[in-house]
Amino acid sequence: MIITRTPFRITLGGGGTDIPSYYSQFGGFIFSVAINKYMYINVNRPVVDNLIRVKYTKSEIVESLELLQHDIAREALRMNQLNNGIEIISLADIPAGSGLGSSSSYAVGLLNALHALKRNYISLHELAEEACRLEIDLLKRPIGKQDQYMAAFGGLTTLEIERSGKVQVTPVKVPPGALNELQRNLLMFYTGTTREQLEILKEQDQSAKEQKQPVLDCLHEIKEIGRKIKESVEKGILTEVGRLFDQHWQLKKKLSSKISNERFDDIYRLAKKNGALGGKISGAGGAGFFCFYAEDNQKQLRNALTQSGLVEMQYQFDFEGTKVMANI
Repeated sequence: MIITRTPFRITLGGGGTDIPSYYSQFGGFIFSVAINKYMYINVNRPVVDNLIRVKYTKSEIVESLELLQHDIAREALRMNQLNNGIEIISLADIPAGSGLGSSSSYAVGLLNALHALKRNYISLHELAEEACRLEIDLLKRPIGKQDQYMAAFGGLTTLEIERSGKVQVTPVKVPPGALNELQRNLLMFYTGTTREQLEILKEQDQSAKEQKQPVLDCLHEIKEIGRKIKESVEKGILTEVGRLFDQHWQLKKKLSSKISNERFDDIYRLAKKNGALGGKISGAGGAGFFCFYAEDNQKQLRNALTQSGLVEMQYQFDFEGTKVMANI
């Protein structure tokens, strides 16, 4: 039996520039941090039969891969030439569709477990690329490379994505005390809504492919703001992070009308009124978590947002990435 633990992530800058239709033309940049909210995968080989069992929000028991509805599990098993006699159980700290990279955490965690099962150990870079190939190339999802790499590596990390798709992973160094201050000042609030975000990503992907200039201009600016956020963190000038978050949010809303809505706009205004310097919705948008940067009046901000129906999520940064917790 193999058990893996794989983190979710919070995007701090550059979100959207990791999609192939963009980075293949202009190169991409991501600044992100993994958190101690996890996807747990349990893989076992039952001795009683050759059935395939996959348990998630549903429970599937099938005789062949072709009958398996869970597409990531199906393709991960096929990639590893495991066609029968296996059980996969997944548990997550955060619901799917919340914009923190859950599907890629599942893919990375499952692939990690399957390699451990076969005693075929590969590097984190190879693992992340394998998950990218599964989700982007095989399943044709209009997503980028951020989630797979952050799930694999964890940490406070930048991803430089070349036009060829090659990814350079670099841990970000911060001055003493700044890391704890950054974590303390980034407040996460659950909106109570989840949704499949592929629709938003598909729209953005198509716009980049068609070279729609307004969308490309926004992504260019988002990439540069992401670099500025990273530089501000490296220098310990954290107040600037909040201001740059605000600029990022105004640009992100221009990418699609589905990213925000009247309720989310009201939440953002309420947060700004009660101490937040800036913020952004998680993932592609439209649901999930708001991340706000606030230095002063954090208690006031918490009270205002919880009274409006949001739930704060307590968390810590994760620096381990995906790992095998048990190999029995």
